[in-house]
Amino acid sequence: MAEKLPGDLNGFQLYDCGTAAVEAGLRVCRAATGKSELISGFYDFHGKTYGAVSVAEFPALAYGPSRAPGCHLVPRPNPYRPLWTRADGTIDTDAYLRFYAEYLDRATVHNVAAFVLEPIQGWGGSVIPPDDFFPKLRTFCDERKILLMADEVLTSMGRTGQWLCMEHWGVQPDIVTLGKGFGNGFPVTAVAVRDPYKESIEKISASSSYGGNPMACAAALACFEVIEEENLLEHARRLEQVAMDYMRPMMARHRIIGDVRAKGCLMGVELVKDKATKEPFDEAGKRVYQKAFARGLAWIPAGHILRMSPPIIMEEAVLLKGLEMIEEAIAETERELA
Repeated sequence: MAEKLPGDLNGFQLYDCGTAAVEAGLRVCRAATGKSELISGFYDFHGKTYGAVSVAEFPALAYGPSRAPGCHLVPRPNPYRPLWTRADGTIDTDAYLRFYAEYLDRATVHNVAAFVLEPIQGWGGSVIPPDDFFPKLRTFCDERKILLMADEVLTSMGRTGQWLCMEHWGVQPDIVTLGKGFGNGFPVTAVAVRDPYKESIEKISASSSYGGNPMACAAALACFEVIEEENLLEHARRLEQVAMDYMRPMMARHRIIGDVRAKGCLMGVELVKDKATKEPFDEAGKRVYQKAFARGLAWIPAGHILRMSPPIIMEEAVLLKGLEMIEEAIAETERELA
């Protein structure tokens, strides 16, 4: 398993769900650094247990005291909705890093163990960062002796066309979580740790009642074999191109589509009331989901963003059929809300 992952991610511990792997990763960050604070991104999603919720910001998790002390949220770059732009109107990634530096200079933020981020936001709406973000964040963390933890429960195992999504940007995270496609339905997840920090797995007394279940481990190893034997990484990248070739003209055809995006088989269509103001169109999103579902398309709502994650084994013709159903639902919604 380790030979498929980039760099020296050679320390492993197995669990039975994504949130347990995240919890272990957070404890590894603290044990490896001797620090306690964590920084994560607005609208990231990391799980539903207390530690994982504490490094997330998501409406469904907002009931009660949703964050533990020492867990901080910062904005992360969204190319479609940038907080800071350059003179030419493009997103200014450096401005985000300057904000992080200023944030860390605050008296109340002085003991940061790690940045904990999804490479691509899933529940947040398939938000893909600019290509220069993670390389710059890696340098930022190294300069300040802060670890970089990538929550790849969603994005690993070929979902974005690489074993790890972080490989797209040539970035080596210190801690990585694997899940979902890791067992292809079997309850098996993992936290992987770089060599310099893998002794911290022992420090946190890492274990789980059902982690390392033999049948689940066999399923995970079989997933690695099938992805490699059937060249599914390349296939996922091909599906991305097929989807974008369809979605770009689709965006031009419909007034309520503000943005389309994809990285491998993680895709998104953002619905807006006006392309100039980019005001989110939640009612349109709700109707499109319902209408597409009535046509036979099963998926998970995400507000005004149509979030899609088709199987990486999907045939091109099936993907195109699904996109046609979505466009039909969008067209019908436009007529109703005109």
